[in-house]
Amino acid sequence: MAADTLIHDFELPFQLYDVLDAEALCKHDKFSEHSVETFDAVLDTAQKMATNLFLPHNHIADKNEPQFDGHKVSMIDDVKVAFDAFRESGFIAGRYSFEDGGMQLPETVMTAVSAYFMSANPSTTAYPFLTAAAINVISHFANEELKNAFMPRMLTGEFTGTMALTEPHAGSSLADIKTTASPQPDGSYRLKGSKIYISGGEHELSDNIVHLVLAKIPGGPGGVKGISLFVVPKYRLNSDNSVGPRNDVQLAGLLHKLGYRGTTSTALTFGENNDCHGYLVGEPHFGLRYMFMMMNEARIGVGFGAAMIGYRGYLYSLDYAKDRTQGRIAPNNKPEDDATAIINHGDVKRMLLAQKAYTEGGMSLCLYGSNLIDRINTCEDEARKLDLQEMLDLLTPVLKAWPSEYGPKANDLGIQVLGGSGYTREYYSEQFWRDNRLNPIHEGTNGIQALDLSFRKIWQKNGLGLRVLQKEMQSDFAKVSTTQSAELVQALNPYLSELHEVLTHLTAVMQTEKAFTLTANAQAMMNIFSSIVVSWIWIRQASKAEQLLADTSDQQKQNYYKGKIQAAKYFIEWELPTVARDIQLLKTNNSTCVDMNNDWF
Repeated sequence: MAADTLIHDFELPFQLYDVLDAEALCKHDKFSEHSVETFDAVLDTAQKMATNLFLPHNHIADKNEPQFDGHKVSMIDDVKVAFDAFRESGFIAGRYSFEDGGMQLPETVMTAVSAYFMSANPSTTAYPFLTAAAINVISHFANEELKNAFMPRMLTGEFTGTMALTEPHAGSSLADIKTTASPQPDGSYRLKGSKIYISGGEHELSDNIVHLVLAKIPGGPGGVKGISLFVVPKYRLNSDNSVGPRNDVQLAGLLHKLGYRGTTSTALTFGENNDCHGYLVGEPHFGLRYMFMMMNEARIGVGFGAAMIGYRGYLYSLDYAKDRTQGRIAPNNKPEDDATAIINHGDVKRMLLAQKAYTEGGMSLCLYGSNLIDRINTCEDEARKLDLQEMLDLLTPVLKAWPSEYGPKANDLGIQVLGGSGYTREYYSEQFWRDNRLNPIHEGTNGIQALDLSFRKIWQKNGLGLRVLQKEMQSDFAKVSTTQSAELVQALNPYLSELHEVLTHLTAVMQTEKAFTLTANAQAMMNIFSSIVVSWIWIRQASKAEQLLADTSDQQKQNYYKGKIQAAKYFIEWELPTVARDIQLLKTNNSTCVDMNNDWF
């Protein structure tokens, strides 16, 4: 496998058609004009574009960050070339209807498309992906006037989009934002405030940048209930919607990050000259609810991106391990014997197998989440639709947090496989890790995801999402008909029982004064829950691989399917048992962390 391989040739077809049966989506009216052939053609285009235009400058953009000269931002020309090709391909509008000029492709397929670009170059990919997410919010919640003004050119990539949430003093505490939006007689607003860490907040790639900005209207409710959402363009529009004068949005400076260095990370000021025009999206004070659509979509994207960066690092270290010779293994361990490739050493196999389990598990997990969106959007039974939506809400913190924790762990192991070469900039492994290390923080830190899971998602609607998930799991387990996968189900079952016991215990604890311990122990719940979910995802893959293995004589496919089964065994036999500690901590209401006195640090 070449060092520039983005994805194994068998991987996406296996995930899409064997595990998820994406072809079945074509039976629904929404996707009836599509087929496996059109899906494959789209994926082939993505693979070629990512390989030819995104991959070559990934390392170059990392070494040559965007620059701000006080007037405008400049970056290497390759980014503009790749971005233009992406937008001209129609991928930004890929999931939108034919009427909107889109391809009307399933979310499952569009997520698979993103796999190539995230693997090749996450920094350049960020510009169109943020734009697509911003369009989603505008299309769902903005009035027709705003839609007509901004959506068509965002769908073509002539305008790009961002989300401007974070403020220097507030971080993730959105209740504390200070940016204000004052109403004007003409129905517009004037915004004033500062935002920080705004990815894609300034550049010359598009004719306009459309910021989705959270702000408070004076006199509104306090806290998160007083947050509204506004469209704030870099350039205001004329009456005919042509690009007009510069809006009062100023770049205060570029931030210099550990990774994703090719994506501008900006500090922006709004209304420095008291003339920042903004336009209300939807109703006043509903901004956070609207923005959560973009944030939740972005959370799945962050998780998937983390899995793909981890996966690229895995393939890179695998290629190195096959070529690098070092040491000898019995019986060929005499001084005169040839050195062996390091992939033959047991500990290197362990590290490669862990990377495979983490990244292919994360990839399959997020594709499952995307497929769940398609199932919801094509479901005609309203009760079933509600069930699936609750399950997606429950899984969203896991879809974001688990891959973004284990993707960087995979990249860390990739560095280790390369040894001394791994931490030199002449090799790419260290960049993969740097890029991926941002993802546990992107779109709500993993600690916030753990709190969301532990205090909200598991319990909402009397645990409906959890009950639906359990049924989905049991349905899959009932279909397992092969020996090795059945053994994996049996290995997982005791942990499902343990989870039930933990939740029963916490139901009682949350009514007492000991409930505070869960704030510090939320990560323990995330560890237990996500490890069980990913074990289930691996059983889904292993079961299908075991079935297909029995039906093929092709040696390459046999090797691929055997690798899937072995990675599933690794995860359930090596990784899943580590949650025993977390189960014990929760069952005993362990308070070690919250009891730590600030003065003792």
